[in-house]
Amino acid sequence: MARLRLWSDEVEAMRPEARAAVEAGKSMFANDDVARTDLSRDEFVAQQRAALASVTFESEAAEARDIAGVPCRVFRPATDPRAVYLHFHGGAMIAGSPALMDIPNQELSRELGIAIVSVDYRKAPEHPWPAGPDDGLAVARWLLDNTQTEFGCESLLIGGESAGGYMTAITALRVRDELHAIERVKGLNLTYGVYDLGRSPSQRGMRPSDGFDVLTNDDTIFVSECFLPGRSVEERQAPEISPGYADLRGLPPCFVSVGTADHLLDDSLLFATRAAAAEVEVELFVAPDLPHAFQAFDCGLTKLWGERLNEWFRAHLPN
Repeated sequence: MARLRLWSDEVEAMRPEARAAVEAGKSMFANDDVARTDLSRDEFVAQQRAALASVTFESEAAEARDIAGVPCRVFRPATDPRAVYLHFHGGAMIAGSPALMDIPNQELSRELGIAIVSVDYRKAPEHPWPAGPDDGLAVARWLLDNTQTEFGCESLLIGGESAGGYMTAITALRVRDELHAIERVKGLNLTYGVYDLGRSPSQRGMRPSDGFDVLTNDDTIFVSECFLPGRSVEERQAPEISPGYADLRGLPPCFVSVGTADHLLDDSLLFATRAAAAEVEVELFVAPDLPHAFQAFDCGLTKLWGERLNEWFRAHLPN
């Protein structure tokens, strides 16, 4: 009988270096829960926004423009694009901006010959659900109507990191159910997203690893309260809110990636296995010992993840 394995022998051999990289780099991230207790909700949100702004480096190659009334940043390759990648940045639905991923998006556009549209969706707590997802759908609808005239291509891919993974899943489901155009979407890149807003076991601290993580139990509580104020756990797990509970049939191929130290581990495992059971093509990359935002830790394992992701993109781009 075959044993279920979440990573290969090649990945297993990389674990000592990966653990050392996390130990060496964890000081980049501040998880000061004592200081948080001295802050109001709005003060803590402002602190998180300032922290992400401090590590944001804008690219001069990005074109800032409004699409469907939503601010976006656009990258175009040197030649006619093969497809448009609709991208959503991370930031726990309360912080961040498209410029946070300017450098990776610029490089991805150049390497793969794709246009990238990264969305500055509205954030909680000022704009709770469904404001952000509504912005994502508005941009997706505009792209489906205008990719040929604007970019000279027909196909979309959708992807993002953390909250951007959530936005990717929600947007794809709404493209399927409301716009009836999921056949135009060739793939979903779901990087350590949150898919259970009722807080999965790992969000509650029941992780298979007690290693360092960028997130904490309190972070997941805080974000849920900002994004979904006044809702019970059961209400937060409604399929239109938590994509891990949705009918996933008919979605395009998915690349799902997460680390085992991530408080969002179970979210990715839930989404990936339910999608696979629904006969969606799923490639799952589980990075042992790595935390949330794992690509910030330079090691062989994160390099391998980048190579596999680029291979996946190339496999699902039109010729």
